[in-house]
Amino acid sequence: KKLFAMAAAAGNIAKDVLTAGFKNLWGTNDPVDPEAGGEQQPLLAGSNHRVALIFHVGFKVMAFLTYMLGSVLMSTNFVTLFVCVVLLLAFDFWTVKNVTGRLLVGLRWWNEVKEDGTSEWRFESLEDRSQLSVLDGRVFWTALWVTAIVWSFCSLSSFFSFSWGWLLCTLVAVALSASNLIGYMKCSKAATQRISDLGAQVTSAVVANAVTGAFNGAGRGGGAGGARSNP
Repeated sequence: KKLFAMAAAAGNIAKDVLTAGFKNLWGTNDPVDPEAGGEQQPLLAGSNHRVALIFHVGFKVMAFLTYMLGSVLMSTNFVTLFVCVVLLLAFDFWTVKNVTGRLLVGLRWWNEVKEDGTSEWRFESLEDRSQLSVLDGRVFWTALWVTAIVWSFCSLSSFFSFSWGWLLCTLVAVALSASNLIGYMKCSKAATQRISDLGAQVTSAVVANAVTGAFNGAGRGGGAGGARSNP
């Protein structure tokens, strides 16, 4: 009985800890009175897409932890861990490329192969950037850069430690993370250039309309003055 009571107490404590941590991370829909001091804002309070943000970081963390479990602890079950890491990397690549990039930063990229065998980059960007969250953008780009850098260091570590199996795994990770990073950098650059071109076109149209209106006004004024000077 004492054992069951201790287990029940430990379960209740774990439940309370997990519930409190989940509330701090996710937040609640309960109203908060700012004059009364309010409650501490959850970590993801400024995110517009919390689920996408969690998956954007979660797959990366799980892949890295699985890799550390196998490479640092020298697990004998190499094949299983290798497959798990590659699957997590593949899930992360697909999620970032097709879901989180579109939701968190309003960007999407893909590569098309033409009939002659050449490839062409294709980009899409959200026109109304006001719908995006600053927190989502910072976490998105930080996770992309940190992931690529960390896996690069892991590749060097595997190479110098002569861990050829894990070197192959880390090279796969570098290739997938670098592909998303380069793709979104190109997409962001194209979106910025598109906005600049649109602004230049609008400015040119406004200047042209102003100059045309000034010439038309001057012409009408000159014609009216000439008509008054004739008897």
